[in-house]
Order: sequence, then structure tokens, then C-alpha cells
Amino acid sequence: MTNLKQKPISTSIDHLLNRLQAGELTYEVLIDQCLDGAKDANAAHVFTKTYPDSARAVARQADSLMKAGVSLPRLAGLPITIKDLYDVSGEVTTSGSIVRRDKKPAKADAQIVDRIRRAGMAIVGKTNMSEFAFSGVGINPHYGTPQNPCDPINHRIPGGSSSGAAVSVALGLSVAAIGSDTGGSIRIPAALNGLVGFKSTMSRVPTHGAIELARSLDTVCAMTKSVSDCLSIDAVLSGAHLDVKARAVKGARFVVSKTLMQDDLETPVAKAFERTLKLLSKEGAIIKELDLKEFAEVAQLNVPGGLSPIESYAACKEYVDNASHQMDHRVVQRMVMGKGVSAADYIRLLDARQDWIARTGHILAGFDALLSPTVPMQAPQTQPLLDSDDEFFRVNKLLLRNTFAINFLDGCAYSIPMQTADELPIGLMLSACAGADARLSEVALGVEWSLQHEH
Repeated sequence: MTNLKQKPISTSIDHLLNRLQAGELTYEVLIDQCLDGAKDANAAHVFTKTYPDSARAVARQADSLMKAGVSLPRLAGLPITIKDLYDVSGEVTTSGSIVRRDKKPAKADAQIVDRIRRAGMAIVGKTNMSEFAFSGVGINPHYGTPQNPCDPINHRIPGGSSSGAAVSVALGLSVAAIGSDTGGSIRIPAALNGLVGFKSTMSRVPTHGAIELARSLDTVCAMTKSVSDCLSIDAVLSGAHLDVKARAVKGARFVVSKTLMQDDLETPVAKAFERTLKLLSKEGAIIKELDLKEFAEVAQLNVPGGLSPIESYAACKEYVDNASHQMDHRVVQRMVMGKGVSAADYIRLLDARQDWIARTGHILAGFDALLSPTVPMQAPQTQPLLDSDDEFFRVNKLLLRNTFAINFLDGCAYSIPMQTADELPIGLMLSACAGADARLSEVALGVEWSLQHEH
């Protein structure tokens, strides 16, 4: 078994590019390292498919062009992974489910896959996920569950639904992983694996060619090892580069909610969050704690069905009604919650959501970011969640609680590691309203710098 400390990619994109330009490494060697790592026991269940031939061809072309003195697009030749949610021309997109295995192959690449190819990046493989992206835990009974690399001894959950995506980056098998975020599916696994996840404003990136879960919430986005790397990938996905610079923490205005976001925190998470707030305050940030009772309304507004169950049932009706015995029963159990919701109740929920967004956004508009733990726990061990439906749903609900509130807001958010070297990964979430991606990114860069230099 490979030593987890020896990762093909353990640095930022900028550092990797410096090595490539200095001749210390070639693109082909880098891709070979990633593909070799994908075969290792540590990477079990991370990929549903790898692309060795095409990835090496892209790398060889990048090496040839560099040798000829041709200026390459910044990310050309670098390895990336894509969640098995996005169409690749000529292939069946399973979305983590066996009920889609007999579907017709995709006629074209998903729009974001096409953009990745146009940027010259090498797609190493498709990554495993929660079935139909409907779980924050990351367990998949059909294709297996990747092991969280943060603990090589105890099998801990990777987080979901972008489970394989997170582990591919954590193991150093890609510079970035394209996932999706409907209720936290980028930020949850990023937090549990010690990565940076950026949930951009939903409208920034097209969803064409992605298997739908909940159309009012689905967001195409990525996770990487740093905020700046997330911004590099976002520029490819969105086609709109956010020209931002790190903003000093001093003078930044942050709000912390007394409601919902700090409930039921595990002790290590509570301590890390308190430690982080003290650090930011010491560096001159203005932190205001408010009740923000609006966050207590999220769960109430989503009773009995809620947006995710209603829209996921509509998207997956043919499978739930005709082939539920082939699906993860825990996914089916959540989807059928939306089956009996009337059109009138659904429209009332959409209207109530817009009212809630307006009221909550009015409060948050006066701050640079809302600060909270990304999730209230560190990665739990996998086996108890396999053994008990009750424990699975308890953990799943907690994992999704904070992140889903920002999806419901139609906001943007980062998850940034805030653990010390001797702790399991813990995520700090910085959130803002829709369209505030640039301002939030500037603050996130500053907060990331402060946390890295403190630890």
C-alpha cells in the first residue's frame, strides 16, 4: 500500500506549474503518476472509469508544445477528474446508479466537460458518488465507498455526494475535481477531506449535460487544495474569470449566526471554530454575532417534502416508480417524500423561498461573509452508517444542515480547512448572497492565508 504522504500532487497549481516550467517534471510523468495512483488500494472505489490513453495523449501534446516553445493555456496538460454525473460523448452516464446502466450513451460532452477539454486539461477519470447525488455521506452500495484518506487505519466516510471527487484530490490524483453541489455536495467532502470547496452562485456555470437532481439547487463547481486553485477552475467552468486579489482580514465584516449553524457541534469542531474566530478578531476582523432566526425557518419551509425530494422525485420518477428495488433504499426513501406534494404546495414553497431569500439577504448584505462550521462534525467511521439506517439519516441530516441553508439562499460559499496538523479535517464555511462570488473570494483568500500562517 502506498504511503499516503507520498502524493503525486501535494502542492498548488502554481507550484506545480513552476516545476513543469523548470523541467523538474513533465506532463506525461505527472499523468502517469496519477494513473498509477488510481490503481492503488488506497484509491479503491474512487473512480468508476479512468481514461489512460486520452489523458496521456493530452500530456504528451502539452510536453511537445512546451518543448517547442509554444505558450500553453495555464491549465493545459494538468490532471482533473469529473464526477460521474456529467455526460462524456459515447458513454452512459450512470450518476452512481445501476438503474442507468442500460441507458443510451451520451451524444455529446456535457458543456463543462467540453470547456475542460478546450482548456487543454487531461481528464484522468470519472469519480464515484452517492447515487443520483442524493446524500451528504458518500456511501454507495453499488460501486463501493471510497475511504477518507485522512485516517488510513479507520475507514471513515469521504462525505458526499462528490465522494470520489474529494478523495481523488486528497490522494493527489488530480489538481481539481469537478463535482456538484445541491445541498452541500462539494463543501461537505471538502471539509471532511481537508480540501477547499467553492460553491459558486448557481447561475455562474451551465448544467447542460448533467444528470439532474434538484433543478432549483443544482450547482456545478469544484474542489481543490486552495482558494486560488478553485478560482482557476471556476474560470474554466464559468467562462468568466473572477479577477480578485486577497483582501486582508483586518477590517473585514463577518457575521456569525446564533441560530442553527452552531447547534450540536462536536467538541473538536466547536473548539476549532472558536479558535478561528479569535484569530480573525485578533487580526482586526469585525465579527458580529446575531440571532438570525431566519435560519430556523429553513427546515420549517421544507416540510413535508422540501425542494430536494420534490424535484429529485420528478427527475427520477421512472426509476423510483419502476426500479426502486435496484436503487439504494435510503435514496428512494428520501425521494418518495416528494411524491405526494401537490403542484400548489410546490409553488407555495418556491414563493416562500423567494421571500426568505429577500429577508435573509437583506441582513447578510451588510457583511463580507457569514462564518460557520461547514459541517458540525469530523468524518465519522463508515461501518456504523452501513449498519443502521437511523444512524445514517441522523448523520446525513447533520452533514447537510449548514450547507443546505446556503443552497436554499441561492448563495455562494467556500469551505476552507481550519484544523491543526494533529486534528482530523474540519471545515470553515464562508458564505454570501448570490452574485457576491468576487467579494467572497477576496475575503476567502485572506482568511485562508491567516489560517495557514497561524497553523
